[in-house]
Amino acid sequence: MFENFRPFHISAGDVQIAGCVGGSGPPLLLLHGHPQTHVIWHKIAGRLAENYTVVATDLRGYGASSKPHGQSDHSTYSKRAMAADQVAVMRSLGFDSFFVCAHDRGARVTHRLCMDSPNAVRKAILLDIAPTLAMYEQTNRAFATAYFHWFFLIQPSPFPETMIGADPDAYIDAVMGQRFAGMTPFTPEAQAAYRSALRSEGAVHAMCEDYRASASIDLEHDRLDREQGRRVRCPLHVLWGSNGIVGRLFDPLHEWGLVAEQVSGHAVDCGHYIPEEASDVLVQEITATLL
Repeated sequence: MFENFRPFHISAGDVQIAGCVGGSGPPLLLLHGHPQTHVIWHKIAGRLAENYTVVATDLRGYGASSKPHGQSDHSTYSKRAMAADQVAVMRSLGFDSFFVCAHDRGARVTHRLCMDSPNAVRKAILLDIAPTLAMYEQTNRAFATAYFHWFFLIQPSPFPETMIGADPDAYIDAVMGQRFAGMTPFTPEAQAAYRSALRSEGAVHAMCEDYRASASIDLEHDRLDREQGRRVRCPLHVLWGSNGIVGRLFDPLHEWGLVAEQVSGHAVDCGHYIPEEASDVLVQEITATLL
């Protein structure tokens, strides 16, 4: 699915981050969402590689990247740790600064990356999220119902791990298949990759720890930024699905405007999975934004 891309495993401290790199031009880091891998970019990576050096990685805990066991404070999967992984990868490839386009969980990692390494990110495109702190602080019944997995995955180990581990495919069908477009946007090859990744040893625990961190230590980091008046300095371009939950229950431009200095964006005619539901539109947006 990534013809002419070179796969890699790069050390980032105590973990190995897997991914692939291809193309030439300014560096563009692509970060995936849940419960997926870098494969979400397979419809657009080749086209982007005509103008950018494209780096697509599996986040810590996902895909072929390392899956360390979580600590009691969930710091192993804090977005701070996950963002540092990506900086290490890009530096290993020779890039001290770069563009980022990120979906879902990857966009939350990108938010922290922008805060902790402000000189590393030139511009960022965030797909179908509002800031984590805003979403938790504004949680209501509609959001909790639609995003049930946010509140299921944060339950103490090993309860959600045991439930999901009994049938990982059923979890993917429930989380991905019950959204706006069902499973239609995902090619058979992509579906197979996502299912295989979630079945790998340690994957379910890592996924849960990602969410446990977001409901605990990540919120502490975000609250401290707010208390200290720290904001994202690089330009953010925010896209969300017009048929998705984020745009229906939150005001993405307003919420990102509270935590970032320069924000643009709009809704896209699709659901949550923009890279696979609206790939042509996304290529146009990336090309127009990362000038």
